[in-house]
Amino acid sequence: MIKQQRRSGGIRLFQVVFKRLPGNEELALPRKMSELAAGFDLQAAVIEPVTLNPGERKLIPTGFAMAMPAELEAQIRPRSGLAFKHGITCLNSPGTIDADYRGEVKVLLVNLGQEPFVIERGERIAQMLFQVVPAVQITEADELPDTVRGAGGFGHTGV
Repeated sequence: MIKQQRRSGGIRLFQVVFKRLPGNEELALPRKMSELAAGFDLQAAVIEPVTLNPGERKLIPTGFAMAMPAELEAQIRPRSGLAFKHGITCLNSPGTIDADYRGEVKVLLVNLGQEPFVIERGERIAQMLFQVVPAVQITEADELPDTVRGAGGFGHTGV
């Protein structure tokens, strides 16, 4: 069972278990690249280099599967350096990985840049952040409470 633990100072510590998939033993598991980083960098587990042409999207494997507590979701987000320098970003961003998913984690990349981009094995391609998912109960009502904004939508605030 995946569990939640308490650390000193009341900070919750969640255990997430990673499983390297066969043929990916030399790749690093997701890791933070600095002490205060929010995200864990993900590496490409491509067998051969993959070219991502302008406007093209491809699903890139990471070489691992994972198990996390039911209270968590993992979000896949772009790496800012790839986005700024090459126009490489994630579609469906942030992508959600549910706690009950046990397949290989893959990243949906798109090239919004002007030049082809080659993804090499072991290259850092995205980052993964873990978020707590609140327990929510859905109920139905005939009326909703009023607010100042009401039903004002896109552009309602004038900005």
